[in-house]
Amino acid sequence: MNRRDFLTTVAAVSMAAGMAGAQTPAKRPNVVWIMLEDWCPDLSCYGTKGILTPACDQLASEGIRYENAFTTAPVCSASRSAMMTGFHQNYIGANQHRTRDKKPLPHGIKPLPLLLKEAGYFTCRMKSGKTDCNFAGDLGFTGKDWKERAQGQPFFAQITLSGTHRSWKRDPQRPIDPADIELPPYYANTPLARRDWANGLEQMQLCDREISELMKRLDAEGLADNTLVFVIGDHGRCHIRGKQFLYDGGLRIPMLVRWPGVIAPGQVKGELVQSIDITATILKAAGAKPTHEPHGKDLLGAEVRQRNYVFAARDKMDSTHDAMRMVRSKNYKLIHNLMPERAWLQLNEYKERQYPMLAEMNVLHMQGKLTPAQAAFFAPNKPEFELFDLQADPHEINNRADDPKFGKIKAELLAALNQWREAIEDQGVSAEFRKGGWPATYPTQSLEVWQERVEKWKPWVFRAPDSNRSHPNSKKKKTKKNKGK
Repeated sequence: MNRRDFLTTVAAVSMAAGMAGAQTPAKRPNVVWIMLEDWCPDLSCYGTKGILTPACDQLASEGIRYENAFTTAPVCSASRSAMMTGFHQNYIGANQHRTRDKKPLPHGIKPLPLLLKEAGYFTCRMKSGKTDCNFAGDLGFTGKDWKERAQGQPFFAQITLSGTHRSWKRDPQRPIDPADIELPPYYANTPLARRDWANGLEQMQLCDREISELMKRLDAEGLADNTLVFVIGDHGRCHIRGKQFLYDGGLRIPMLVRWPGVIAPGQVKGELVQSIDITATILKAAGAKPTHEPHGKDLLGAEVRQRNYVFAARDKMDSTHDAMRMVRSKNYKLIHNLMPERAWLQLNEYKERQYPMLAEMNVLHMQGKLTPAQAAFFAPNKPEFELFDLQADPHEINNRADDPKFGKIKAELLAALNQWREAIEDQGVSAEFRKGGWPATYPTQSLEVWQERVEKWKPWVFRAPDSNRSHPNSKKKKTKKNKGK
């Protein structure tokens, strides 16, 4: 089977059943793509405890909510490089986060906004969020707001809401009681951890109000009925075992899609879908022709229901060198750790500056106070393979890779993973890469240093909802105005 046939086979799904009664649009739609930074499906429409997100809930009720949506990489630049093109990031050489020597896209591939621009769309990037792609060249954006378009011209607006990227603001309008939230069992159940989690949910409530304002604007300008709207995350949550890793906490994202008159309302879909499917969907809806057949598939076409697997990859994160590959079905996940000699929590300066729970759990680990499920992630090295039974173990705690009962499943998943890696021309890990990056020494800090950092975090994590306290690791100088409460 050649590369294109394989990628088509593993990506096949039909949306026809859910589109019963839908109409064909009279003209090409506008497209509004709202992207949340660093966010899992932690929304009230997904059943997350403590949070209230009425705007997202309404969008879900007016279109499709995807239960099994995943990004192709657990970090911004690699994930967005894939979404901006419709191709897995390793295939286009965009898999190394913070790429310095960026190269043009291979195979004649063009970014989505450029293809839409060539098809007659006005393309804009709105708000202050980053695009951060790991390739060089013109992305194709022509403005900063859809109001700049010519009269009657269809538009594509990519809107990144950066609030959910650490650091988070509190929500004075609706503060969340830490008693109302639910932590995954691989996190220490402490007051600091619960407050930190609740703070993230409060920030998402603030972003939900931004989404509400955008939807009101579409209505006020008479655009809602012919606008295809997506709400997604660029990758998973910025917590331990989330961002930068291939567990569901790092890869599973919200995906809400609304298109009045085309998508029937009130649908909940369980198919395996990927962020790069959005790219293919937009190209099809806009009548834009890609120069190279994308890996993603049209969500509203007849190619998705039979999809058996989704795939993802993790490579360099800042200067932290590690490499992992993942294949996931609805029931099982296999992770191949290509550098098992390195700790999951080898030095990464970003995480150590931004994750309060990382500091606290390091302290608890060194004091022997974590549960086995919590302590496992603090090991000095990794197993080569991790296999999870997702129905029995949705939090991905019990590794079944060496269990003979799961031998056949492991072999099937590994065969699919290796075939995918060959199809996307995955280069794996070079000897130079294996030796490079920030020091891999572990633990990265002493108990005393971690304890000092926990104390430094506490005033920030436990600040009042209306506090102006500065982030403890902010580069901005404190002033009298923001000393905090």
